Amino acid sequence: MNTLHGAGLGYKRSMAADFLQLDRNNSPIRFIEIAPENWLRMGGAARKQFDEVAERFPVACHGLSLSLGGQDPLQLDFLKQIKAFLRQYRIGFFSEHLSYCSHHGHIYDLLPLPFTEESVRHTAARIRAVQDILEMRIAVENTSYYAHNPIAEMDEAEFLNAVVREADCDIHLDINNIYVNAVNHGIVAPRDYIDRTDLARVSYMHMAGHDEKTENLLIDTHGQPVCDDVWDLFAYACRRLPHSVPTLLERDSNFPPFAELEAEVARIAAIQQQAEKERHAAA
Repeated sequence: MNTLHGAGLGYKRSMAADFLQLDRNNSPIRFIEIAPENWLRMGGAARKQFDEVAERFPVACHGLSLSLGGQDPLQLDFLKQIKAFLRQYRIGFFSEHLSYCSHHGHIYDLLPLPFTEESVRHTAARIRAVQDILEMRIAVENTSYYAHNPIAEMDEAEFLNAVVREADCDIHLDINNIYVNAVNHGIVAPRDYIDRTDLARVSYMHMAGHDEKTENLLIDTHGQPVCDDVWDLFAYACRRLPHSVPTLLERDSNFPPFAELEAEVARIAAIQQQAEKERHAAA
């Protein structure tokens, strides 16, 4: 299995030529990430190019549609397809969102779960089932959300920790989502959220930009450069983590020149390296 380290960039078909032209020895991009849903049935020139890129870079898989917290039965055939895909490309990392996106059919949105003990038990059981089928440990991502559930019995950080402890899985920590939720809801300050997260379980991170609709409403679009506050929060998380964690730059729209994306990846790598130096100095 390919091992992830350092900083990476989400792979898009439009970027194939850029990835294939990269000098890996002089690029900060150490791995790529894809959504397996987009590639299970992909063929033609796009698949051929992806295969070439996957020969050059380790691949992480980040799922979009397992609906880990949903009530519909798990998609067993789909999980078996994902398992075969992971093995075909020697992929050793898979994560999904701590949310749901189906109810008698797919909703095509990531909806928040109720922060309750019942939801913890239900979601954790489904995560354990997924891990058993895939025969690997997975990570779950904290998601952005825009409405509160009135029956919450705990806050988001407590819920995340409770689910991963019950499921015995890892955490995929999205730094931008922490910031977006803090601005939109004001329940947990961003640094407090990180301090209260079970950092020993964090095995992967995301960095991304967002759209600012108003001063108090941010939308997690992955369509803008990472803002200064999120960079500061990422540096804080890296200093607090007990180990270095592979981190990916997400960009899903409004694509700038590839060199600008590469520069953001380089900034991720520089922050990671500084935190690692500080850990060694303190040891």
